[in-house]
Amino acid sequence: MSLGHACVDVYQGAVAALVPFFVAERAYSYAAASAIVLAASVLSSVAQPLFGVLTDRWAMPWLLPLSALVAGAGIACSGVGGSYALTLAAVAVSGIGVAAYHPEAARAARAVSGGRDTGMGWFALGGNVGFAFAPPLVSAVVAGGGLRATPLLGVPAVAGALLCAAAVRSASAARAGGGPAARPQGRDDWASFLRLSGAVVCRSVVFVGLSAFVALYVRERVGGGAAAGTAALAVLYAGGAVGTLAGSRLARRYGRLTVVRRSYLVTVVAVAGVVWVPGPALYGCVALASAGLFVPFSLHVTLGQDCLPRRVGTASGVTLGLTVSVGGLAAPALGALADATSLRTGLLPLLVPPVVAWALLRGLREPAPGGAVVAGTRERV
Repeated sequence: MSLGHACVDVYQGAVAALVPFFVAERAYSYAAASAIVLAASVLSSVAQPLFGVLTDRWAMPWLLPLSALVAGAGIACSGVGGSYALTLAAVAVSGIGVAAYHPEAARAARAVSGGRDTGMGWFALGGNVGFAFAPPLVSAVVAGGGLRATPLLGVPAVAGALLCAAAVRSASAARAGGGPAARPQGRDDWASFLRLSGAVVCRSVVFVGLSAFVALYVRERVGGGAAAGTAALAVLYAGGAVGTLAGSRLARRYGRLTVVRRSYLVTVVAVAGVVWVPGPALYGCVALASAGLFVPFSLHVTLGQDCLPRRVGTASGVTLGLTVSVGGLAAPALGALADATSLRTGLLPLLVPPVVAWALLRGLREPAPGGAVVAGTRERV
């Protein structure tokens, strides 16, 4: 499941990694380039909760290999031809594939791991590895062959489909047979889930904003051409692999909500460093931002599933999907601001969402598996 997740999430990281090449080869403005990120995000952000609702009613393990192929096909076609409309359509199709994958995959990962944070951390790690692998993969393929070489980016989708098919075959007979999903017992806490979802949206805005523009920003600030920008994007994604595993382990010691809240405070400091710290030290700030954004990654998923124990697919579609989707809605506004002023000014609004996320989670109490609230949970920063 983790390896299959890596192959699928290559295509989420690939969208942002392709942006500098669209700007350089096709002379897109920042706003036009950010609209490509939006195209991949809008349909995905809307569709993922819908797929989550469906997986709450019926088991659909066949979605895993199919969605991997659809996600890869969209990115593979994104650089073919020079039409801006076709490029938008291609990345939108990829977004639909990603949307179809995550709710069912997160449900399966929860079942396999028994709902443990460490198990979900390993599953989320696979996705983060895919993100981290996307920039060097895109750079290796597109830098040598141009945007017309993007069909080669479809190879991970084939590997992902095979891995997902293997996971489906090893699933339980009830799940593999496509029968109705078992409905766990417990109380759905919608009020807490909506507050958690608001924090996930805030995290998404920061992550997608940095993903879309950090490569261009680092190239502008430190020089070094495309290699410097690709390195910054790889740092942003690779730091997530460490942060995701660290989050599940820190949660066992300090509690999930405490770790998530403190991560958002770290993110504020890190984003400020990205905006204002000069020279190569900028890479350190990007790494710190990556840690602050990815430590809560898998914890969002398990918290959401425990808030909605009777709607695990819906919770997964919102928390795991919106994490990398809804932020795309803010990308065109950030791009337009950067066009009108500068990239640094365009990144300044990213200081606000982590503060909002921290405030939303400030009074939340720790849910227990099954939907109950942990008695005697202490409130910490």
